[in-house]
Amino acid sequence: MASPAAGGVVIVGSGLIGRSWAMLFASGGFKVKLYDIEQQQITNALENIRKEMKLLEQSGSLKGSLSAEQQLSLISGCGNLAEAVEGAMHIQECVPENLELKKKIFAQLDRIVDDRVILSSSSSCLLPSKLFTGLAHVKQCVVAHPVNPPYYVPLVELVPHPETAPATMDRTYALMKRIGQSPVRLLKEIDGFVLNRLQYAVISEAWRMMEEGIVSPNDLDLVMSDGLGMRYAFIGPLETMHLNAEGIVSYCDRYSDGMKRVLKTFGPVPEFSGATVEKVNQDICMKVPDDPEHLAARRKWRDDCLMKLAKLKHQVQPQ
Repeated sequence: MASPAAGGVVIVGSGLIGRSWAMLFASGGFKVKLYDIEQQQITNALENIRKEMKLLEQSGSLKGSLSAEQQLSLISGCGNLAEAVEGAMHIQECVPENLELKKKIFAQLDRIVDDRVILSSSSSCLLPSKLFTGLAHVKQCVVAHPVNPPYYVPLVELVPHPETAPATMDRTYALMKRIGQSPVRLLKEIDGFVLNRLQYAVISEAWRMMEEGIVSPNDLDLVMSDGLGMRYAFIGPLETMHLNAEGIVSYCDRYSDGMKRVLKTFGPVPEFSGATVEKVNQDICMKVPDDPEHLAARRKWRDDCLMKLAKLKHQVQPQ
């Protein structure tokens, strides 16, 4: 377990992402305070965490070396922000993706924290220069964007404000590694960060091909799940290029003309509206109806698959 000198972690916001972060930090032995504006939300979150941890323990999927009870004993709720942050070494904000709301939270934190705590946002695409500019503790601020659901997908994008101190990035990187995540450092901010820019590029071209009647929605998803996705679960696009020829230089010599020709046929950004939305919705709902019960069951199946994949990756990949 983390020593008391290491300080505790505060989670601001007790929704899905906040609960998942709380579980991750507890798995690393850190004391966690879960803050929210309403006591009932905190109570519900703690009960949800208890149930999920017990299920994970029963299935042999609980992270960390501590038992579920030991980890649960590290997590407590707090309805007073000033009390919650006292003695904290890391604060992870997890409120809804609303710029003004997040800025309000960080302004509050800025007035009550010391010069040592890391102020971290879980924002998925809001730029640090929009979130943190003007704060007295801006050097201690960073975006740590997890992938939903973070307990099952380890990637965390670390995105600095132009004034973020290198030590802030280093400390956050080390903390993420300690709790079993896979942090990546962005050298400077960019709209959408890296993961969403790649994801949106794939979605955009997928949407165009469906609009043009080239492939059905279900077959499009199969191209990813049974094609590119299997490869990308273990290696990225650059290593794929490297292995699909005699190295990167060989690949570019061999395939660059074809890549450039195809890329020039890509159209404008789709509107994501109209008849294509109806077509995609109809096809996808035949597979997974969009009522809460079916969606929840499918998400659970997804999370179970991700946990099994994570175990496999840990077994087969060199550390």
